[in-house]
Amino acid sequence: MLKQRTFRRGGIHPPDKKRLTEGQPISLCPDPEVITVPFSQHLGTPASAAVSKGDVVNAGDIIAEASGFISAHIHTPLGGEVKEIRNIFIPAGFSVPAAVIAVDPGSSFQESVLTEGEAEKLSPEELLDIVKKCGIAGLGGAAFPAHVKFKVPKGKHADVLIINGVECEPYLNADNRLMIEHAGELLEGISYIQRMTGAKSVIIGIEANKPDAMKAVEGAAAAQGYTYAVQPLKVMYPQGDEKQLIEAVTGKEVPSGGLPIDVGTVVTNVGTAFAVFEAVRRKKPLFERIVTVSGEAVSRPMNIRAKVGTPFRMLIEQAGGFSEEPCKVVAGGPMMGFAVYDLDTPVMKGTSGILALTRKQVQEGVETPCISCGRCVRSCPMGLQPTRLYHLIDRGLYQEAKDAWLLDCKECGCCSYSCPAKIHLVQGMRLGKRMLRNLSS
Repeated sequence: MLKQRTFRRGGIHPPDKKRLTEGQPISLCPDPEVITVPFSQHLGTPASAAVSKGDVVNAGDIIAEASGFISAHIHTPLGGEVKEIRNIFIPAGFSVPAAVIAVDPGSSFQESVLTEGEAEKLSPEELLDIVKKCGIAGLGGAAFPAHVKFKVPKGKHADVLIINGVECEPYLNADNRLMIEHAGELLEGISYIQRMTGAKSVIIGIEANKPDAMKAVEGAAAAQGYTYAVQPLKVMYPQGDEKQLIEAVTGKEVPSGGLPIDVGTVVTNVGTAFAVFEAVRRKKPLFERIVTVSGEAVSRPMNIRAKVGTPFRMLIEQAGGFSEEPCKVVAGGPMMGFAVYDLDTPVMKGTSGILALTRKQVQEGVETPCISCGRCVRSCPMGLQPTRLYHLIDRGLYQEAKDAWLLDCKECGCCSYSCPAKIHLVQGMRLGKRMLRNLSS
């Protein structure tokens, strides 16, 4: 086995909380009677409605079309009647249009299987077209449209395709279970991405707290003849951020304002690779994903495969409901996720987890003045000065904050986690970025 590696600067060690769903196989969520499917489930321009009130749709139909270069199609996972198009709030705090569909029972998507031999004959351009038509967006975080990421720009080249199996956020265990239960399909999906990108080699990065996943992936690779390297990584947050992962795996540092392709790499999540497999071999759009439902306020934490548009409350009910009144319900992980106030919030392509946390886990405290201890600076994996940025933003000096490298902030939460004064540093960074966007629009 290769030596464990990690990034060089900053990082923290929050309790990983993986044990709550350890050993739990993936469960299937029943189909809801009504689904609410947002038209913005990806980074970039929201998709434009392709249906209207009263339309009858079939499972797998496009209900919102990509409306820009960085955009993605939205498909309905179930058939039925479009009852209305209305705005809803998604966990990130934005109001976006969504289709409310009354589900026709028994309207599940009918797969059309492509043989392995037929798939092997597809050109990189044909594979990219399938990824685009199936609305695949990255399932690891930012939900960047995959057909854009996998098309390497002219003048650039991909030396290494890095597959992100880190899942470093506490509680989250969906990618771990995917690697354990679907290693073979995952590896086939990776092979299609390698053809699209033209990458010379493939490295799969997995943190050391996932030995079963490493064993499953290495075993499947040996059985199927793939020469991919599985790189074990030290348990360190935010190991799963693509810039930190690139540094850990290759030793290269993406320059400020740069992209992974600038250092000859393409990074994608294991869930995205599995979605590519399903798109190519089963002609299946991306309209469902695995979600970790966990937290100390959940009765039976588990990993659930759920369709996009399913309300959070259905997944929580499947996990036995609340064992006690939660202090906070979070979409995603506790470090970078967003608190939600409405359990009718729908599952989206980027919903990696639903966490119900008790007051003890949230550890709310009174904010006190900064004592200049430097912990936030030491923990920042980007080498920034979070307190300085926060004070600039607090005084409305947004351009000065930009000049101090605000846009390099990954919003990973290391600074807030480390701050003994309980200063809401990450929220300050987000505010500063939003104000800069408003000033430039």
